[in-house]
Amino acid sequence: MTEDLKKRAAEGLQMALAAGADDAVAHVGDSRETEFTYRDGKLEEVQQSTSSGLSLQLYVDGRYSTHGTTDLRPEQVRRFVEEAVALTRHLEPDPHRVIPDPALYTGRPDADLDQVDPSVDEVQRDTCLDWLKAMDEITHGDDRVISATSSVSLNSHASARVSSNSFEGTNQNTYIGYGSQVAMDEGDGRRPEAYRGVGARYLADLLPTEEVAREALERGLQRLGSGKAPSARTAMVVDPEAGGNLLGRLGSALSAGAIQQNRSFLADKKDQQITSELLTIIDEPLLPRGLGSRRFDGEGISAKRMPICEKGVLRTYYVDTYYGRKLGWEPTTGGPSNIIVELGDKGLDELIADAGDGFYVDGWLGGNADPTTGDFSFGIRGHRIENGAKGAPITEMNITGNYLELLQNLVAVGNDPNPWSSFRTPTLVFENVEFSGQ
Repeated sequence: MTEDLKKRAAEGLQMALAAGADDAVAHVGDSRETEFTYRDGKLEEVQQSTSSGLSLQLYVDGRYSTHGTTDLRPEQVRRFVEEAVALTRHLEPDPHRVIPDPALYTGRPDADLDQVDPSVDEVQRDTCLDWLKAMDEITHGDDRVISATSSVSLNSHASARVSSNSFEGTNQNTYIGYGSQVAMDEGDGRRPEAYRGVGARYLADLLPTEEVAREALERGLQRLGSGKAPSARTAMVVDPEAGGNLLGRLGSALSAGAIQQNRSFLADKKDQQITSELLTIIDEPLLPRGLGSRRFDGEGISAKRMPICEKGVLRTYYVDTYYGRKLGWEPTTGGPSNIIVELGDKGLDELIADAGDGFYVDGWLGGNADPTTGDFSFGIRGHRIENGAKGAPITEMNITGNYLELLQNLVAVGNDPNPWSSFRTPTLVFENVEFSGQ
């Protein structure tokens, strides 16, 4: 399949050059997606889509543009390409928009990233329905459940990229995921909800559907009786599933685009201590079966392991070729792949016990973070921690502060990374966090 896509990408590239482009990049992708949704004993929805498309990046007389089409009939593609090149000539010149230096393509790894599970394409409709029925029965295993929804998602993707400066590359992967969401009735008009889901490249890497459904129900039951606790400045233990969102907010401040536009609180922090010495973060694109694994990024830059933060010291920014030229910096890569946090030696339960008193956060209820200043305010849900044990559930509370202060207050890192995400964050423990409640 990928060789055929590469051939079609090469044809699109040649059309662009024949139409007058000085340089061009052609990308052809092919995806198949299926999703089943099952609610309260009935199959509610089936969504199935197959998509193919061509996208072009054009460099014409010092001008740059991007275009895309899903109509891949040869004559329509030729007309699309000719019109795209003609339109590009009407744009303003941009001296910083040039095709990446071919030197950035060298050293591309040839490691087997193990991204394709043939069994994903072989999963039958009846199998998905059997999973969903079993999950639905489990999630309705308590009278306080007023509604439960389960879903299964299957995806196969293949793509090819070809450029006028000798880049050729292909990519292929599969994905399968499933999960359940429950809504509970507390009898006073409140209806707390909970969700549990897993996803991976390989079916064999997932938890059993029954276990996922049981965890969803258990989480729902634990949400009963949620309320606000008194405001406090105290310890915060962040669940691995919630930690990715918390640290992921740093991504925008680490981008060269934000730095060039004066929208990053980390702009002048390279090689400085920005977190506690306990935090080491690695961008690892070569992780077998990783959801963010790749041999090259969106510009064709060859993938390599890249330290982001070493023992609290900021080492790297995400620098693409465009903003790299504007800043006078060497490109690194345009965005994250798999984010790996160096692990500690304790799990969630031990870290809760060590915290003594505070709050365990297992989810976020909205909020925002300002990448320019690092200030944040997030709604939270979770549990109180009392005498080293998980206590009463809490909700509709907020944490506020600044990322630089929060990260310096990191006092423990767990040994339990979340395997169902490209952001493999373990339990994180912070001290002196400002909680607003009653």
